[in-house]
Amino acid sequence: MEFTGAEILVKELIGQGVDTVFGYPGGYVIDIYDELYKHADKITHILPAHEQGAAHAADAYARVSGKAGVVIATGGPGATNLITGIANAYLDSVPVVFITGNVAINMLGQDSFQDIDIAGVTLPIVKHSYVVRNVNQLQNIIREAFRLAATDRKGPVHIDIPKSIQHDKAEQDKGTGTLSCNRPRQCTCPPVFDEIEAVCDLIKSSERPYIYCGGGVTATDTGNLVIQLSRRIHAPVGLSMMGIGSIPSSFELNLGMSGMHGRYASIAAKSEADLIIALGVRFSDRAGGNAKEYADNTAVIHVDIDAAELGKNIKPDISINGDLKIILPELLERVDAVSNTKWLERVKELREKDTFSPGEEFTPQNIIACVNEHYDDDTVITTDVGQHQMWVAQYYKFEKPRKFISSGGLGAMGYGLGAAVGASIARGRKRVVLFTGDGSFGMNLPELATAVTQKLPITIILLNNNSLGMVRQLQTLFFDKRYSNTLLDRKTDFPAVARAFGAAGFSADSIAQLRLALNEIPKELPCLIECKIDIDEKVLPMIPVGGTIEDVILD
Repeated sequence: MEFTGAEILVKELIGQGVDTVFGYPGGYVIDIYDELYKHADKITHILPAHEQGAAHAADAYARVSGKAGVVIATGGPGATNLITGIANAYLDSVPVVFITGNVAINMLGQDSFQDIDIAGVTLPIVKHSYVVRNVNQLQNIIREAFRLAATDRKGPVHIDIPKSIQHDKAEQDKGTGTLSCNRPRQCTCPPVFDEIEAVCDLIKSSERPYIYCGGGVTATDTGNLVIQLSRRIHAPVGLSMMGIGSIPSSFELNLGMSGMHGRYASIAAKSEADLIIALGVRFSDRAGGNAKEYADNTAVIHVDIDAAELGKNIKPDISINGDLKIILPELLERVDAVSNTKWLERVKELREKDTFSPGEEFTPQNIIACVNEHYDDDTVITTDVGQHQMWVAQYYKFEKPRKFISSGGLGAMGYGLGAAVGASIARGRKRVVLFTGDGSFGMNLPELATAVTQKLPITIILLNNNSLGMVRQLQTLFFDKRYSNTLLDRKTDFPAVARAFGAAGFSADSIAQLRLALNEIPKELPCLIECKIDIDEKVLPMIPVGGTIEDVILD
């Protein structure tokens, strides 16, 4: 039996186990939307205020659920509005399948209305970008796209389906087209014995080992294996921002986030280590710091599923390309217990210098601690990008993986509210908390309409310092306080804006008022709580770009 391309797409989405899609209709996907209408009992469609909101929502949906997110957008501006969301998913290795419509095959490249080479635009920021030119290829392409998104180093895949393909017919389950994508090598083989033995030898000779965990630990759910390794070899654990939550905050050797704005104990221990065991991390400039710091006195073991990351930023002494689910059990089977008592004493000393005790002063740190105390460990926390993001990474105590959802590699302001929508949907419409700033929130606040329409219980904690705080901090520290265009000076009444959208809106000027507001939040509606903070609050510690622990700014 033959089906149209639109029918094949929707049937195949259902076959892939997709029950939720995020998207925005338009003329070049109207056939697809007609099929979604017919299958509304099997696929829930979430309509955002903007395509970028759909992209961020699908991104967070994937991070929280562990399944691939799906986005549908029309051609032209609908497709180009996805670009920031696609790039965000690419840099944070998030599996999302982006589906766009386009003009008919014979109209491609003719400057037709809303004709854009979206495959060419997206090619540098996806694992692969397909243009379906034969309806007989469609089913295979969809299956290949989902496989690509979710295997090896995960990431976004784009499928462009011209309108004529949506009309054309083919038999389902007989995709005969030849795919243009070169399938990546599957990391399914265990590492060779020699590599594991070399790792064991380095660990045995080390006196100050340090385990550095990234998003790869979260993606593979191997935090429990890292804890076993940490205890066996007496190695503290530091995290990249993408690794936050992979190891419980309460674990006695978890020093928290490392890098440019990491906790002092974590960045100090990393700088003093004689061995760094890097698991699923990229050693980016913000997280890894100055590469020279590792060159002389520190051995590096780097394990990553993406071979391109090995040696790209840091030259390791031992590199292993493979899946942590395979590597870590192999290592734990062979590595001997090591006693590094002096190192543990030094780590304890660093932790004591890095303690934080919440108080009643209305500071960002205490605001975050208050919210942390109010919600349980299962609550998902999303953030926008800026100072508030770093404060949450530093001070919120995450006990479970996939609970900290933030834009890491791209640093996309405006990510947070769309992400909160997707995270709540992924959790069965349960409570999600968004920490945001007045600068970031202004970028995508129309997604409040989405949250209200969907009746999502999202708590928005708006830290309002009336400025672009992170840029202002840099201007304060490095540009002699020349505050060029970072003072927002907006008169926006954010609680009133929230109420205008149909959400609840509160203001809090003290920790006591914040507690009252948190207790008055409605159960089935979003709620915004504006907290006005000092414009000169800074994210510290801070290591300047290209600096080392010697350059750290503490106050």
